[in-house]
Amino acid sequence: MLKSQLFLSIALFLSVVCAQNAHYTALLNDSLWFFEAQRSGKLPPDNRVPWRHDSALNDGKDNDVDLTGGYYDAGNYMKFTVPLAHSITLISWGAIEWLEGYEKANQTRYLHDMLRWGTDWLIKAHPSDNMLFVQVADGDIDNDYWGPDTGIATPRPSYYVNYDNPGTDAAALTAAAFASASLVFRDTDSNYTDKLVSHAKTVYEFAETGTPWQVYSDAVTEADEYYGMGNYTSQLVYGALWLYRATGDTKYRDKASRYYDQFQLASKRIAIMDWSDATGSVYVLGAAIDNTTTKYKEAATRYLDTIIPNDDGSNSDDPCTYTDGGLLWCGSASTSNSLVPANDIAFLSVMYDHTVNGQAGKYTQFAMKQLDYVLGNNPMLTPYVCGVHMNSPKNPHHAGASGGTDISNIDKDSGNSHVLYGAVVGGPDQKDRFFDERSDYDQSEVALDYEAPFQSLVAYQLMTDAQDPPYVNITTPRPAVSRDDGSSSFPSWAIAVIVVVVVLFLVAVALTVYFLRKRRAKIQHQQSIVEQQTDDKPAVAERNVSPLQNSQ
Repeated sequence: MLKSQLFLSIALFLSVVCAQNAHYTALLNDSLWFFEAQRSGKLPPDNRVPWRHDSALNDGKDNDVDLTGGYYDAGNYMKFTVPLAHSITLISWGAIEWLEGYEKANQTRYLHDMLRWGTDWLIKAHPSDNMLFVQVADGDIDNDYWGPDTGIATPRPSYYVNYDNPGTDAAALTAAAFASASLVFRDTDSNYTDKLVSHAKTVYEFAETGTPWQVYSDAVTEADEYYGMGNYTSQLVYGALWLYRATGDTKYRDKASRYYDQFQLASKRIAIMDWSDATGSVYVLGAAIDNTTTKYKEAATRYLDTIIPNDDGSNSDDPCTYTDGGLLWCGSASTSNSLVPANDIAFLSVMYDHTVNGQAGKYTQFAMKQLDYVLGNNPMLTPYVCGVHMNSPKNPHHAGASGGTDISNIDKDSGNSHVLYGAVVGGPDQKDRFFDERSDYDQSEVALDYEAPFQSLVAYQLMTDAQDPPYVNITTPRPAVSRDDGSSSFPSWAIAVIVVVVVLFLVAVALTVYFLRKRRAKIQHQQSIVEQQTDDKPAVAERNVSPLQNSQ
């Protein structure tokens, strides 16, 4: 009897797993695997990345704290609190709403491991109520090293904000990460949930009471080049909203509402949501959880309607448009790492439809088109996820995966030594071209915050039983493109200016030559007259000489 029940349970489990879309299941697995490839510190026995090793085991010793562990931020070996907290919050948010996607793919355990690896490090980075470590490693040193994690450059200084020199934004965003992650663990590990909520409360209090309110990169100038912040206002509201959701304590809801009004976020200039600006997330989260007001919902619809272009690519406010291939393009925000704004706005769009509108609508339709672009429905026939297709990027900008050791010859070998499964690269240029060059970090960099919205969107696809991703039906190799394809990297206005300047220069030269020749001819003519007059003067003088002068 017991044996038959066991077989029945196994059969039911296998039938559930097999019923899911195998391609999105693999994508979700690979996305979680990518985070394992970014792990720092002493790796666990079940590490799935064979080319990764224990690394950076002395982090924090310069300040007598243990900052080992956590995640390397991107393709190098630096660690930053802000993009990590942002990424943990987005993935937790997606997991709260679309956990069924992880469950269908049998990835819930890996989700929990991934989040805990990040939040455990954030706990270490918050060793006391009024101190938060925000960066490990010096960029000038780290960026000169290109090689495996067994030879990471040292020293690796650690940087922090405290009560005397605070980082309002970093502390509030870290509170959001703690609070959102606590909700993921609530049903499986209540003790860990309580620990996360406790840290969320104290680090948020630090954000509020540390004065003057300022962005953390004002306190830690070493971070400014990499993750310099523009404001702290949206993060204060964001952290309070997540604390309200995690605790149910209305004082946090009221704080969020008060700060929202105080900072006039409702009328804030539209900015693309990312690690540096949580305003868009505030609108969507506030609309979903604060039923005492409509101000968040009104702002959220204005925000999405302003950013998402009309079907013909136009928009009256025009902060964004579409490339010819259909990628959302938001000016300077898309110039580097073009897929990040598209994925971030797609994430908010689906989240708004799901949690506020209660059904898939126009925002979800927009989001699915962006996700399809990322997964191969683009002019390059390329899924911008490593390791899923023959056209996937082969040269992500990643020191560990590359297998190289010479940063001065970073593009020497085509194709990394190790496949960085699941990594989302920066993306194509405005002409939908992708060159797959390791040195082109604008296109080929990978990072935690690139991955976070994508992973949540994949979980949503699994939850809703989506059809196969576009790359499944692509059998043609990626088309060859060149930077010298007859088009110029100069903007059209610059070309026009150059043409006008050249034409004016040629006209000026021609006029100068003309007038010089004319002047020379005039001078020559005058000289000939003078010479002729000179030749005539003696004869005239001789005729005018008096007989008396001649006789003398």
